[in-house]
Amino acid sequence: MNDSKISVRYSKALFLSALDKNLLENVNRDMNFISELCKIDEIKELLDSQIIRPDIKFNTLKTILKGKVEDITLSLVQLAVRNGREKYLPSIARAFRSDTLKHKGVTECTLTSAVKLKEEIKKEVVDFISTHYKTKVNLVEIVDEDIIGGFILKIDDNYIDASIKSKLRKIKKELTGRNITV
Repeated sequence: MNDSKISVRYSKALFLSALDKNLLENVNRDMNFISELCKIDEIKELLDSQIIRPDIKFNTLKTILKGKVEDITLSLVQLAVRNGREKYLPSIARAFRSDTLKHKGVTECTLTSAVKLKEEIKKEVVDFISTHYKTKVNLVEIVDEDIIGGFILKIDDNYIDASIKSKLRKIKKELTGRNITV
């Protein structure tokens, strides 16, 4: 089965259950916590290990999560581990966050620039996106000096690359693709 289908199915089941039990905000917080937890090297090794038995994996995760997450979230973790899908927990968490934002009518956008942008510019970008996409906007700003200048904007599946690095790459490709004689 496709990896993304697995994550989406688990996420959707948790989302609908959390919505039904009026626990959406708490479970969303839990999934953000699990997402951060899965970035820890030791937890990654635990989830990816073929040697560690599922019951030991779950008991370890349960020890870490008990009292910090809702029971419904812990049940999802247990189900994922029991079915051998624990390595999908980070992508399940991402899919859940995406479903929650969509449910709230919020679009998450990523704006990458070479320098930190002024608040007025960020506000203009947010206003432009919310007007044209008819949505609330959650703007994530990333500073990446490697793009040299300009910006890269990601809105859902739309990707606008107006960076200097990208333009230089295109020019180089055009120049190296042609035989230039002197």
